[in-house]
Amino acid sequence: MPARLPSWAWVSGLTVGAIAAVSVLAVQADQGPHPTAVATRPSPSATVDAKPSPEETAPAPVPDGSGTGRRIVYSLDQKRVWLVDASDAARRTFTVWPGTVSPGPGTYTVGSRTEGATTGSDGVQIEQIVYFAQEDGVSVAFSNAVDGSSPPPPASGTKTGGIRLRKADGAAVWAFATSGTKVMVVG
Repeated sequence: MPARLPSWAWVSGLTVGAIAAVSVLAVQADQGPHPTAVATRPSPSATVDAKPSPEETAPAPVPDGSGTGRRIVYSLDQKRVWLVDASDAARRTFTVWPGTVSPGPGTYTVGSRTEGATTGSDGVQIEQIVYFAQEDGVSVAFSNAVDGSSPPPPASGTKTGGIRLRKADGAAVWAFATSGTKVMVVG
């Protein structure tokens, strides 16, 4: 019976063979074509869908007759809110989903605020609620859905005073609208 090779001999032989094969492949690869990096700009057609939204390119101007100084401006017709600083510059503007009950045009102030989640009159979990008016027995307030969703269509005859915001806009209003902040409602 022939003598058996120890396992270390087999492992050593396989290792030497693998190193030789990798070395041959490396030499062949070194002699082949080499890719080069080229800096290119995307073609105009590549960015067609990447256009900024109209709000990003030309923000809606703060409505005339909406007061002066630090304030929140809410346009009933445009369904839009502006956060205006003390120098009368709009720091943020965004569209909203109004409730079925709206305050009349005029000057209001933020009365109270509720940060934690609660159920809105439309049955949705809302947070960062900023109350500023009472109209037809309904509290009117800015708020956002906890899950960031848009509000469902209200049931026929339902009175809702929530002005629903996107989650990021709700956070911005919450930070801006301290108690006593002026809210100007315009047509």
